[in-house]
Amino acid sequence: MALTSRQLNRATLARQLLLERRPAGVVEGVRQVVALQAQEPASPYIALWNSLAGFDSAHLDEAFVERTIVKATLMRITLHAVAADEYPHFHAAMVRVLRASRLSDRRYTSTGLTVEDADAALQRVVRYTSQPRSKDEILGMLSDGSPVEPRLWWALRTYAPLIHVPTGGPWSFGPSQAFATAPTTPARPGEQAALQHLIWRYLEGFGPATPQDFGQFALQRQAEVGPALEAMADRLTILEGPDGEPLFDVPGGLIPSADAPAPARLLGMWDSILLAYRDRSRIIPDDYRAHVIRRNGDVLPTVLVDGYFSGVWRPTDSGIEVQAFHALSDSDWRDLAQEAGPLRKLVASRDPQTYRRYAGWWDNLPQAERRTIGQSATA
Repeated sequence: MALTSRQLNRATLARQLLLERRPAGVVEGVRQVVALQAQEPASPYIALWNSLAGFDSAHLDEAFVERTIVKATLMRITLHAVAADEYPHFHAAMVRVLRASRLSDRRYTSTGLTVEDADAALQRVVRYTSQPRSKDEILGMLSDGSPVEPRLWWALRTYAPLIHVPTGGPWSFGPSQAFATAPTTPARPGEQAALQHLIWRYLEGFGPATPQDFGQFALQRQAEVGPALEAMADRLTILEGPDGEPLFDVPGGLIPSADAPAPARLLGMWDSILLAYRDRSRIIPDDYRAHVIRRNGDVLPTVLVDGYFSGVWRPTDSGIEVQAFHALSDSDWRDLAQEAGPLRKLVASRDPQTYRRYAGWWDNLPQAERRTIGQSATA
């Protein structure tokens, strides 16, 4: 029997801890959802607040400082927060893509720099960042008294095994940046073993899914994904999707019933559930995609009602402002208000201006109704 679209929706929500908040620590929470988008510093905090019962944002601060959770460029050539012991596997799976994204880019090749230039500088950077270093310190080290072509660091910071080091600010990472050599334990696997590990972890957190879905999640070519899946064939389960397409999954992967209740959620910018699939209708209707996933790469803070995208939100001085793209019931608004109160408290305790620089989006978005909710948070 083919899985329905709604079952796939519920599977994603369950595995991403969005059907019910789990009482777990921050490292376990990050491991469960595989990786957290961290392009905007607030987003990992908001993601874990949505997923973990009793989430204490100070614990994520501590995890970044202690490097049990690390922030680095990984999937989709974007910043992610991941469990430190998973970083060597994820980076080994992604480094070919990360490296090619810069060293084959005209913005790099047109400078006259070569692949050999980058590789020679890479070893120096890795040695130099055995302790945290700022961008200016790294550029100074590379310069040897001469100006450094900016695209050299632009390339290296993308594919080198580096993590971002907390520099302060309300969400651990402020405007200034510092970098350090990434974790080297456990032992770094070979590329093929690493790719299979990343596929397995993707399916644990986002399955069932197609090879093309994984390709979207990690920007991996099907020429590499196909052989990796073949090598894993005896360990994976194959299910049938709504249109008859084969879906890969880990054995025993959680698939709740289609009528499992899905509570309202207010997700941060670039939340992975909007980006982890080629077919994003699992969460967001196609008619809304262009409004929410912007051409410049921004992905707006998202409102989920009954498990599906229903609008966007932003913090204001008086509460959480929600712009619904279609009509919501009074019950839906009450559920959102229950979420908005604690979210407002989290944001206000850190940075009331969170996401404010993106306010220009709101002028041209679909609007069925706009309300400010969560004004009297007590939790």
